[in-house]
Amino acid sequence: MDLSFSRALRKANSIRIASRLSNRQPYRCLSCSIRYAQQQQTSQAPPQDEKAKTTHFGFETISEAMKESRVGAVFSSVASSYDTMNDLMSLGIHRLWKDHFVRSLNPGINPLASDHSQSLNILDVAGGTGDIAFRILDHCSNVHGDLTSKVTVADINPDMLAEGHKRAKETPYNGTSRLDFIESNAESMPQIPGNSVDLYTVAFGIRNFTSIPTALREAYRVLKPGGVFACLEFSKVTNPAFNYVYKRWSFSAIPLIGQVVAGDRDSYQYLVESIERFPSQTEFRDMIKDAGFSVAAEREHEAVNGQRAWEDLSGGIAAIHKGVKPPETSS
Repeated sequence: MDLSFSRALRKANSIRIASRLSNRQPYRCLSCSIRYAQQQQTSQAPPQDEKAKTTHFGFETISEAMKESRVGAVFSSVASSYDTMNDLMSLGIHRLWKDHFVRSLNPGINPLASDHSQSLNILDVAGGTGDIAFRILDHCSNVHGDLTSKVTVADINPDMLAEGHKRAKETPYNGTSRLDFIESNAESMPQIPGNSVDLYTVAFGIRNFTSIPTALREAYRVLKPGGVFACLEFSKVTNPAFNYVYKRWSFSAIPLIGQVVAGDRDSYQYLVESIERFPSQTEFRDMIKDAGFSVAAEREHEAVNGQRAWEDLSGGIAAIHKGVKPPETSS
């Protein structure tokens, strides 16, 4: 090879690598991330009349119009490594949480019921890979002998849905009327009629929505009176010492491991920041109530029939929230 050509080629490669690195978000520990967020809020504060149109993307403040595409890029990037991502984010126990989540809902009907219109119509939102849907259908079939209830998986991201379609081929539900996939935004689902859903589930997805209150109101709309909203999401650790260790792990290790394992540090940086920005258990409980749902009591001694407003998992790393659309409601 000509020496001058070889030098030119090495220079071009160096330029490309430098350009790629310059466009990459810098690695940020927890304290650096907080300082970065404060700087962003100071230097990029939107005009007063535009504040209502902004939201957060991790620790950044961005326009609502930008968030959907940026979150979409994150999940397109991690779709093929979804289990690896959740293993990193949950310290490896997200599968146990999901199993417990479905058991706590106990979905399914009596197969001896003569009226098959009683079959449950279940909507799993932001569940493109089918992780929750397959568990729900397994529970219906194996625990209750219910072979008629169905799950519709709704996700805004086509790459996540493609992963779900691929995984569905390994289940007995593939190609049956019991499982369906639709591409849909959780904040507006015109494909789903009002008062038509018995159970609405969302697991590790709602913190990525552009407007959580809007999505909660849409969940309220599609649920039947008496229908249940159920959410599994990363939350706030309650023990200060454990919280310190967990946050240091999250901000120090997860983005770095994401870079090594998935070749994508930026997406994992966003994901840990999105957990930090998600409301506390009490704040999210209040958001569910504001959408019109009835929720159980917060404190143990106020609980009704043993039900509480939320259930902390693993010291609050994650939590399960439930709400019921009041039975007398017609819209």
